[in-house]
Amino acid sequence: MSDEATWEVLPGLEQPAQADPELDTVGRHLLQLDPDGKRFAGAVRRTFDMLLDGQHTGRFKWQQLHKTEKTHCGTLIEINLQREFDFADGVGLDYEICGVDVDCKYSQDMWKWMIPPEAVGKICLVVWASDDEAIFSAGLVRMMPEFLNLGDNRDSKKTLRASHRSAVRWLFDKAPLQENVLLRLAEADVAAIFGQRTGQRRVNELFRRATRRRVSRTAVATVATQDDYMKRVRYNGGSRDQLRDEGIVILGDYRSHVQVARRLMLPEPGPGEFVSARLAKWRHRHGDRPRVMLEGQEWVLADEDDEPERAPKLPSTNRSE
Repeated sequence: MSDEATWEVLPGLEQPAQADPELDTVGRHLLQLDPDGKRFAGAVRRTFDMLLDGQHTGRFKWQQLHKTEKTHCGTLIEINLQREFDFADGVGLDYEICGVDVDCKYSQDMWKWMIPPEAVGKICLVVWASDDEAIFSAGLVRMMPEFLNLGDNRDSKKTLRASHRSAVRWLFDKAPLQENVLLRLAEADVAAIFGQRTGQRRVNELFRRATRRRVSRTAVATVATQDDYMKRVRYNGGSRDQLRDEGIVILGDYRSHVQVARRLMLPEPGPGEFVSARLAKWRHRHGDRPRVMLEGQEWVLADEDDEPERAPKLPSTNRSE
């Protein structure tokens, strides 16, 4: 079996270039289920968010987890991938995919997957992710005995030799993972957010300091640490109302809001995301800066020279938040 492990890319589907019919079948099936990796990324994101449990703990980074929680991450990845793709249980391994037994292995450190004796010679779905870098990788490899280091632990688990890393056939290699915005902000900004005394004030400060960035509902829940955290965003007393006098609007994942973001050349909020921005009424000095019509006036993204002015109310939506 060749160590070289690549897929030749054809339009719409990646084709295998290695003589392992079972691995080829599993790989093609997974790419048909998830051609752009968004479903894989979603399962990984949900796992991190479940472990951090920010809504109840206020935690937002891996280093804040307990050792036992970190150890549990691999099991949750396995569970969430099975839920996402409805994989059947395997006979001797985790999954059955297209009639093939497949073991799922996750490691927080690339290449450090622990392979048990029952998975030697079998196909493994190997997964790695970094919340700090907002990327993940997922690939397939048949764990042949000669690919593995000798196990020196009680469970006789082994790791992939550096000389055989090319045997991994990547489905997604350092693909995008939904960002945890709290990991992207400066420490001073994070301290200012969590230094506020109430959940509403923390949410307000989040949208002040994370402007022009995608902010997930999970991030909102983490800083609010309240059950009805979405109430802290809405009009009728939430951040959308309380930040209007500062010129700040908070766009959600509605078609009308996405159109506003697009016209202003802001990041477009995806499902369950928000993007805040400070606006100013268009004036001649703004020139041909991108602008949008709201409440009968043209608005642009404000700069340091623009004094705060009451922001327009965003277009109504067909569903409540």
